[in-house]
Amino acid sequence: MTTQDDLGSVEPAGDQVLATASAGVAYPVAPGYRVKVRQGPGTGYPVVRQLPEGARIQIRCQRHGQSVSGPYGTSALWDSIGPGQYVSDAYVRTGSSGMVAPRCTN
Repeated sequence: MTTQDDLGSVEPAGDQVLATASAGVAYPVAPGYRVKVRQGPGTGYPVVRQLPEGARIQIRCQRHGQSVSGPYGTSALWDSIGPGQYVSDAYVRTGSSGMVAPRCTN
């Protein structure tokens, strides 16, 4: 297994799909990555789970945090996919370098 910084690793895990919000667009996680979901917007926050390769996520809201480099560039945006669950936007193909969801209020 080859680790890609502290957020994801290249490890096949099947074609599972993850939908974490009740409505909205589901964005794909970068192919070939199992991205770690963290309690907050930075790699210093504890990991709460890991998304399977091929996952698609629904973004509830976004906030700025630690800048991270990934397959979709370098970004300080973090996507909230559930209460206390954040993934770096650098690992999610949103089609934009800016926000695609409302700003998180807390």
